[in-house]
Amino acid sequence: MPKPQTDYLVQLIKSMTKSEKRFFKVFVNRNNASEDTLFIQLFDAIDRMKSYEEETILVKIPGIKKAQLSNLKAHLYKQLLVSLRLLHRNQMADIEMRERLDYARVLYSKGLYRQSLEILDKLKKKAEVRNQYTIALEILEFEKLIETQYITRSMSDRAEELTREAQELTNKVRRSHEFSNLSLLLYGLYLKVGYVRNEKDFRFVKQFFQSHLPTYSITDLDFFEKLYLYQSYVWYYYMTQEFTMYFRYAQKWVDLFHDQVEMIDFDMPLYIKGLHNLLNAHFLTGQYHRLSEALKEMESLLAHKSLDKNMESLLTQFLYTHQISKHYLEGTFTEGIALAERLAKLIDENPYNWDSHRVMVFYYRIACLYFGSGNPSMAITYLNRIINDITPDFREDIQGFARILNLISHYELGNDQLVEYQVKSVYRFLSKMEDLNKVQVAIIRFIRNLTRILPADLKQEMTRLRDKLVKLENDPYERRPFLYLDIISWLDSKIESIPVQEVIQRKFKQKQKAILERSLST
Repeated sequence: MPKPQTDYLVQLIKSMTKSEKRFFKVFVNRNNASEDTLFIQLFDAIDRMKSYEEETILVKIPGIKKAQLSNLKAHLYKQLLVSLRLLHRNQMADIEMRERLDYARVLYSKGLYRQSLEILDKLKKKAEVRNQYTIALEILEFEKLIETQYITRSMSDRAEELTREAQELTNKVRRSHEFSNLSLLLYGLYLKVGYVRNEKDFRFVKQFFQSHLPTYSITDLDFFEKLYLYQSYVWYYYMTQEFTMYFRYAQKWVDLFHDQVEMIDFDMPLYIKGLHNLLNAHFLTGQYHRLSEALKEMESLLAHKSLDKNMESLLTQFLYTHQISKHYLEGTFTEGIALAERLAKLIDENPYNWDSHRVMVFYYRIACLYFGSGNPSMAITYLNRIINDITPDFREDIQGFARILNLISHYELGNDQLVEYQVKSVYRFLSKMEDLNKVQVAIIRFIRNLTRILPADLKQEMTRLRDKLVKLENDPYERRPFLYLDIISWLDSKIESIPVQEVIQRKFKQKQKAILERSLST
């Protein structure tokens, strides 16, 4: 078994719960062949190991010869998947449906056509109710095959009925794929460039979106067609920074599940992602109380009866994301450090196999917590994990702002020579990405000139920069830096000689007071 496949086997075993391991033992012990005994011993050995060592396995299990180890691992991997499929078939509707389809094929192969057709008829109805049109179309094709060999009723009527159903299902599958393709393409574009940076970016994304958007009438769309449509709008408005519209379509996404509650159990991951986008919209629009309420709804899902590893991974990822966002809004950065430490430990252990993109975003969020709490040294530690990544091919926006925050952190530590050296490097990096905007240019020029500014003039220069940035804050193509780094609050903290989190806390309290006064007046 080649090394990548060996890694897959180890990862699979380490991901299994106690109940899954127990079921596997019961499942494989139905046979007592010597080979089965060996692969159970292999399973136990890998399960106990902290890291996979082939030589140790050969020593601990003398019955395994080196030449047979590869085949034994492949056999173990297959048996693990079979047992997991059996264990979870009642919890995953699509697995159950495919199992019943397999039963129908077995009956067909034995010439028991009527029994096979009865299973297919019930299964097709179930698939259509759950909007599983791809499976329904596969079932229908199988029905057509059987009907050509076993005539159960008027063939002319049945042929017309099957043809009509096939056409309807084909149209549904095609339209569903058009919407899901658009959503996926927009997500891929977002991972590459992040938010739109200028008018040219905006025109490109708008034209891309409109050219790929299928013609539709909302009343004709089923659950998943609406879902993929709302997803597409969510990504479009998120990229173009139209956050009010982003919130509106994220809410439509979540409401779709609330209107058909049974779909939450059927496709929990998509419901969790909808809640995540809704929470993100609340954060970006500064809706603290709405964010707190939606966060409680997401936290309640941890107690859901059918939570699997994938759902647990998504929930853990998004709960950390929005708990950190809550600290950002409140300005409680020091309180958030305990959260950052738990998250950093989780990333190092990586029990959920989070991808590089997720990890990079978390490193930036952790760095911001440390910076806001007054610990620029620890902020630099996590920023360097982004900057020193030798193969970054996504989220150039995060990479750019990590470098800017790194500069500011070194300035806070008094590393003037290092700041002067790194300014040129950061400027080149951003220029190469064509990512320089007025806000970034103003910040970099200010940092570059810091060593030349007399201490007596420093606050005046900072006030001048602050006034310039305030004018740019509401510019649709210049406000992007403020989504990553509250540079204005940092400048306020330096001007007033108080911690940055104290400034943000004061602004938070003022905003909440204004919201309360408005609600009382209405």
